Amino acid sequence: MLGDLGKNLTNTMKKLAGMTVIDEKTIKEVVKDIQRALIQSDVNIQLVLQLSKRIEDRALNEKPPKGITPREHVITIVYEEMVNLLGSEPHELEINEKPFKIMFLGLQGSGKTTTIGKLCRFLQKKGFSPAVVCTDTWRPAAYEQLKQLTEEMQISLYGDPNNKDAVDLATKGLKHFKNQKIIIFDTAGRHKEEKDLLDEMEKLSSVIEPNESMLVIDGTIGQQAGEQAKAFASTTDVGSIIITKLDGSAKGGGALSAVSEIGAPIKFIGTGEKVDDFEPFDPDRFISRLLGMGDIRTLIEKAEEVVDEDVAAETMNNMLSGKFTIKDMENQFAMMNKMGPMKQIMNMIPGLGGKIPKEASQMTEDKINMYKIIMSSMSEYEKENPKVIKQSRVMRIAKGSGVKNEEVKDLLKYYNNTKKAMKGFGKRGMGGGSMGRLMGQFMR
Repeated sequence: MLGDLGKNLTNTMKKLAGMTVIDEKTIKEVVKDIQRALIQSDVNIQLVLQLSKRIEDRALNEKPPKGITPREHVITIVYEEMVNLLGSEPHELEINEKPFKIMFLGLQGSGKTTTIGKLCRFLQKKGFSPAVVCTDTWRPAAYEQLKQLTEEMQISLYGDPNNKDAVDLATKGLKHFKNQKIIIFDTAGRHKEEKDLLDEMEKLSSVIEPNESMLVIDGTIGQQAGEQAKAFASTTDVGSIIITKLDGSAKGGGALSAVSEIGAPIKFIGTGEKVDDFEPFDPDRFISRLLGMGDIRTLIEKAEEVVDEDVAAETMNNMLSGKFTIKDMENQFAMMNKMGPMKQIMNMIPGLGGKIPKEASQMTEDKINMYKIIMSSMSEYEKENPKVIKQSRVMRIAKGSGVKNEEVKDLLKYYNNTKKAMKGFGKRGMGGGSMGRLMGQFMR
């Protein structure tokens, strides 16, 4: 998440967690590391200075609560102040009227149309069946792109590529979907200098009367996101913001912090190219992941979307406790297509970010499918007790799954390395001892 920013902040927190003496020199060193990481991620310098001053003042003057060491207290302060930088509360999308009308706004190239597809998938998972109206008459093939997206997800779409009147399209779309629970309106991407498009946006807003206007902003533009948001907010009522392209963006921190200054809440973030790489923005969870503290709540929620709730909980508990079996790995692979890449999943486990086995980050779909076939040739006893799998069992499993002995051994090696990397992180947290309790506090 956010490329080097997450890596640098995680390394800073690990360094802090490993320190035995917490004095003024240590605190100033940690603050400088945080400043450097945030400025490199294009966060406004004034904001960085304000944040670092609060962290330093609290770390030097506050006494740790009973049962928390000075080291853990400083980590807590960094975490809390980082969360406050982005707004402390998540803002949920409340569908409280029928039809609930969402109007999408954004500049050309911000990822607006793709994000509509992601929001549709998100709403489908919540049990809704949204419909989409295309009012973008400016961009060639806008209707065709939406048609392809909506057909794949079996979403109803209204539009007419031959009609160049956006307001007329919106009016007809409203009538066409009058019995729909949720209607999403795609509008033309615009620039703040284009008066014709801004006038069109005002007219569309008066016709649609949206329950929520969502502004889509490209996370790679950094601090410019704040100016964009202000320009749109001066023309129409921006109810919430979606920031896209946060996967590995060097300027993502700048975009998040800049937008948080204007008052409209960040409601969703795009974390990858796939339609499921989209999630509600929760500052608490986001910062927890960014600092290498994991995000067990999101991990379990993702798992529960694709497997039985009890199976998901058991698998996650085993992953965290070090009791990870091949059966758990089989369940894990079953989740992966919808949950995301193994690297992304493991980054949600406290303390595991940055210590991901090389084999896990390089897993391909073909290899996962091969591993699934190999595991299907194992007995339940073997899956639950992998230590019993010696040469004779390897030969039988290889023969049953139609692979070479070396490929069965490759699976066992992958399993052992993954288990070794996970073992004990759920108990120890990032710094050992009572740090586990501290991480538990963050995840509640």
